[in-house]
Amino acid sequence: MSLSQPHTIGKNLQDVREQIAAAAQRCERPLEEITLLAVSKTKPASAVEEAIAAGQLAFGENYVQEGVDKIAHFAGHQPALTWHFIGPLQSNKSRLVAENFDWCHTVDRLKIAQRLNEQRPENLPPLQVLIQVNISDEASKSGIALSDVDVLADQISQMPRLTLRGLMAIPAIEHDYQRQLAVFSQMRSAFDALRARYPQLDTLSMGMTDDMPAAIAAGSTMVRIGTAIFGARDYA
Repeated sequence: MSLSQPHTIGKNLQDVREQIAAAAQRCERPLEEITLLAVSKTKPASAVEEAIAAGQLAFGENYVQEGVDKIAHFAGHQPALTWHFIGPLQSNKSRLVAENFDWCHTVDRLKIAQRLNEQRPENLPPLQVLIQVNISDEASKSGIALSDVDVLADQISQMPRLTLRGLMAIPAIEHDYQRQLAVFSQMRSAFDALRARYPQLDTLSMGMTDDMPAAIAAGSTMVRIGTAIFGARDYA
């Protein structure tokens, strides 16, 4: 996937959508099963505006305050945008996520789930949540072990202001397609096992710019793409 300058965001989105369609076709999956989440972290509202102009309505943010600012900037936009929090979540930031975002992909412990449930405003729909799995068992990454998923899923399913939708993972960087596929297939197996207990689950969030084809082949229903849409990030 090519990197971009901001003025090519629309073209980049078209390219990414074509790559998703090609990956879906190769593994004989319906294209409508796969949602593209545009990861707009560190990018200005103007970049998000360009993506919206190209038909993108779902956005992912890693930093709470930056995301909240963008949500406020685009409040009332029609058609409505959907905002996903996809970064590590600290307890002291949970209220901002509960009050502003539509989704949280990174629930990995009971305390965070409880806080999100308690802090989700009554006038908003339940917060859509995913359990983050540390599938590569990396010490530096958030997420729980696969063996702990069932217990946390059971706890979340009893919380009225949260709706459990599925699982999310950020595997260790791996450049070999077959190894990418093997890790993602582990996630798919875990998702299928969980869905046997909770048939309403419909979301397996995995796959980014460098491993999206393998994620789709393994069964991802939501790919999180940033660099290929918005270009390299400036963390200065």
